[in-house]
Amino acid sequence: MTILGFSAVVASASLAAGFLGALTGLGGGVVIIPFLTLVFGVDIRYAVGASLVSVIATSSGAAAAYVKEGFSNIRIGMFLEIATTLGALAGAFIAGFVEPRVIAVIFGLALIGSALTGRADREREGGGMAPDPLAARLKMNASYPTDRGPVAYAVRSLPLGFGLMSVAGMLSGLLGIGSGALKVIAMDRVMRLPFKVSTATSNFMIGVTAVGSAGIYLHRGYIDPGLTMPVMLGVLAGSILGTRVLKSSEPGRLRLVFAVVIAALGAEMIIHGLTGVF
Repeated sequence: MTILGFSAVVASASLAAGFLGALTGLGGGVVIIPFLTLVFGVDIRYAVGASLVSVIATSSGAAAAYVKEGFSNIRIGMFLEIATTLGALAGAFIAGFVEPRVIAVIFGLALIGSALTGRADREREGGGMAPDPLAARLKMNASYPTDRGPVAYAVRSLPLGFGLMSVAGMLSGLLGIGSGALKVIAMDRVMRLPFKVSTATSNFMIGVTAVGSAGIYLHRGYIDPGLTMPVMLGVLAGSILGTRVLKSSEPGRLRLVFAVVIAALGAEMIIHGLTGVF
C-alpha cells in the first residue's frame, strides 16, 4: 500500500472514530488504537501517541459546539480536570515501564468494560439523592436545552466523582484513550448529571487530560507525524460532524452498536496481548 493510500484509509477510520467519540463522549481512541495495531500492525505505543493527539482534536472539534449550545458544564469540567490531569501524568509515566502486551490486555479489558456499561440507560433523575452542598457553593448546578425548553439539574456526590476522575485520567495516560467511558459513568451515575450533559462535558474534558500525557509521549518519541496527521484530521472532521447530530440522535441504538464493536475489538486486543503477537 502506498503512503497516500495508507493515509486515506487511516483518515477514513479516524473520521468514524471521531464521529462516535463526539456522540458518546468516549473519545476516538477506543476505536483508532485497535484499528492501527490490529489492521496495520503499528506498535501500540505509537498508536497511543497518535490517539492522544486525536483525543485533543476530538475535544477541540466537539467542545466548542457543545459549549455554544449549552450542553457542557464548564464549571464541572474545569474542577474535575484537576483530578484527571494529575492522573494522566501518572499514567503516562507508568506506561514507559510497562510492556506493550500488558498495555494491550489492560486496554482490551477497558474496552469490554466500556461496552458493558455503555449499554445501560443512563438518562435518569437524581433518584432522591440530595444535591451536593460543595457543588452548590461552586455554582455547578445549571440547566441544559431540550425540545421542551431548558431543564435544570443539580450535582450529586461531587467528592466521589472527583476520585473516579483521577482513575479516568490514569487510564488516559496509560492507554492513550480519552477515558470518556469512566468520565461519563462518573458524571451520569455518580454525580447524576443528564446523559447529554455528561457526554458534552466529557468531550470538553478529554482534550485537557490528553494534553498532560501527550507531552510525555512526544518527549519519548512515540508521536510519529506521518501517522498522527491523518488520524488527527479524520477525528477532527468526525467530531465536528458528530456534534451536529447529537440533539436529534437516538443514543440507545448508537450505544448498542458501539458496544458490540468495541467489545469485539477489546476481546481481540486481549488475545493479541496474551499471545504477544502484534
